[in-house]
Amino acid sequence: MAVFEVAKNVGGTTIGHHECTGNDSLVTFGSTSGDSRISQEYDHLMMTLSVRNDHSTVESGVNVDFNNGTGYSYTRLQAMTPTPGSGRNGGASYGQWSACAGSSVLSSTFAAGVIWVPNYSNSTNKKSWITRSVIPNDTTGNSDWAVQAEAGLWSGTDAITEIDLTCAASANFVQYSNFTLFGIKGS
Repeated sequence: MAVFEVAKNVGGTTIGHHECTGNDSLVTFGSTSGDSRISQEYDHLMMTLSVRNDHSTVESGVNVDFNNGTGYSYTRLQAMTPTPGSGRNGGASYGQWSACAGSSVLSSTFAAGVIWVPNYSNSTNKKSWITRSVIPNDTTGNSDWAVQAEAGLWSGTDAITEIDLTCAASANFVQYSNFTLFGIKGS
């Protein structure tokens, strides 16, 4: 049976939750060195997020960087109209994890997302992730809402010890955006 717990660092301190109290341009879990690194005692990582940014759009992405690395690729399936679309980005300097609600949606609306990072502590293979996210809205017009699923790959083979999250379009995560990182054992 799988056991989920809010993630800890190497030093044993719980590091797995962050709520923005103002505008945050960067949210970091862990470190690339020392006791602040994400603990390697789990089998997998999972993150839940509820996010909004200050960019004047309905949707923009949440970018991810593992260990200050490079060499990301990801594929996205997205619906903002009755006709879904897809896209791919290879050789990117960051990965994309989730949809993020922009300031053009209803003021109390945040995007909700779940991200799964299997085998993050493996130091031999590349790292993958899979996400799903949604931006609800109070209208049914085209491009006023979003549903998205993504899969990605980081070409680095180091165990993931740091996760940095930023908004696409140089935006900021706004107050009450929150992120919870879980470590999963036994799955």
